[in-house]
Amino acid sequence: MRILNHQDLKDLVDGSAIFSAGGGGDPEAGYRIADGLFSQASIVKLVTPSEVPKEARIVNFASVGATTNIEHDSKAAVKTLTTLEDYTGFSAFATIPVELGGFNTLVAVDVAARKSIPVVDADGAGRSVPEVHLKVYTIDSISLTPMVVADLHARNIVIIKETLDSRAAERIVRTLSAEWNQSAYTARRILTGIQVKKSPIQLSLSKSMRIGKLLRTAVEPVKTILRETGGSKLFEGVADSVERKTESGFTFTRIKLRGTREFAGSEFKFDAKNEILVAYRNGKLAAIAPDIITPIHPETGKCITAEKIGKGNKVAILGLPAPKKWRTIKGLELWRDTLQRSNIFEEYAPIENLTS
Repeated sequence: MRILNHQDLKDLVDGSAIFSAGGGGDPEAGYRIADGLFSQASIVKLVTPSEVPKEARIVNFASVGATTNIEHDSKAAVKTLTTLEDYTGFSAFATIPVELGGFNTLVAVDVAARKSIPVVDADGAGRSVPEVHLKVYTIDSISLTPMVVADLHARNIVIIKETLDSRAAERIVRTLSAEWNQSAYTARRILTGIQVKKSPIQLSLSKSMRIGKLLRTAVEPVKTILRETGGSKLFEGVADSVERKTESGFTFTRIKLRGTREFAGSEFKFDAKNEILVAYRNGKLAAIAPDIITPIHPETGKCITAEKIGKGNKVAILGLPAPKKWRTIKGLELWRDTLQRSNIFEEYAPIENLTS
């Protein structure tokens, strides 16, 4: 077990955001969670999956909704988890983030610290994802339910006992979040100690903290991060046009960039549904989910989430390979369904093939 300090938490925010594909919530909200835990002298404990007892129960925790509506109420988040514990009759050994993202990863950390339990060094996606069911657990047939969904201040709490399938659970949660000002807490996907060692993306929080530290200390942060992640710089430019709308529990963004530096004379377009799903350079496919397409500040390398990019902003775009589990037949089938419902019908091609 490792005790995380204030700097560890800030590094976790920055590192997780690199894998966010421009979603996962505003990192500034993640910093506020880190600052709050530090100011209240909360103890943040990180355990590896191998340290979790076989009989333990671990709860996935996250905020769900549109990325333009990011707020956090620690007491309400804890109440969401305790409601699930009361309903199921067990006490959670730990929480685990559902994904990597500058805000959503820290939500699971915050709830764990305030419950005086650890957070597991793993997550359910190895990146940020736009839909509740779009997790590696679905590949392994681990149920989303029972699940507790609550509004920002836990004034409305719904217990979902069972659903036909994980897609049905996504639709229910999304409808509730849209009703509750585009945001909701969820406590769900109860894992056993055995499952937590096999199903989620392993050691992803410590990896994110390592990335965050490199962003803070490296002389050339962008080049250093690309070496560390095996990624590529897809583009650098200025936002020429920005289209954005928030509805149905999502923030939809479409941005066109005009190239600068080595990309002068080129253009780049991407579409996001909370997270960036597909990108084109000069009209040709540059990257597509599940591979990770993340906007960053060209100099610092820190993520700029898609909903924060405005016309005239300077942006670089990183492309990172998805975790191997997403590139399996089942993983790609899950993403294909999500993409096609977003009117994206491109066939998946690994990002390393597109950039070679």
